[in-house]
Amino acid sequence: MTDMATPPTSAWAAWAAWPLDREIVLTRVLGAPRTLVFDAWTDPDQITAWFGPAGMTIKTHEIDLREGGVWRFDMVAADGTRYDNRMTFLRIERPHRIEIDHGADTDDDPGRFRMLVTFDEQSDGKTVLTLRQLHPTRTRREWAIGFGAVEFGGQTLDKLARHLAARTEFARGR
Repeated sequence: MTDMATPPTSAWAAWAAWPLDREIVLTRVLGAPRTLVFDAWTDPDQITAWFGPAGMTIKTHEIDLREGGVWRFDMVAADGTRYDNRMTFLRIERPHRIEIDHGADTDDDPGRFRMLVTFDEQSDGKTVLTLRQLHPTRTRREWAIGFGAVEFGGQTLDKLARHLAARTEFARGR
């Protein structure tokens, strides 16, 4: 098991040169143990239940949540507008981190970005989830922010928090 404080040099080399002017960072303290939070990201039944901004539903076309696997899905707005997505899971290190390429469901998407999700366990049983996006250009990052990436990302993490709270309460028998 790798300690996040001392990541292997080869696995983290690309992150060392991470350009901050192309980055979007979202973080949330979640009231659930790290393994439960990690499972919410890697269990197909769970991720499809909570992922996406408020008011959006997920229509999955293909889901394989393992290293090298792909999740192809549409986010469907209340008015029926569909936003096609493809996530390719590059690295999954249970329960520490997940690295993903995320973009439209096309091979040549110029807006595809790299995403690193880390799970930091706290002594009080909570988890700090940090989601870092690296966009291909500064202009593309600015476009994503203008489109609502920060607000929609916050809504997605709110849905995750509610999902975890419901699962935790159910597990306690309430």
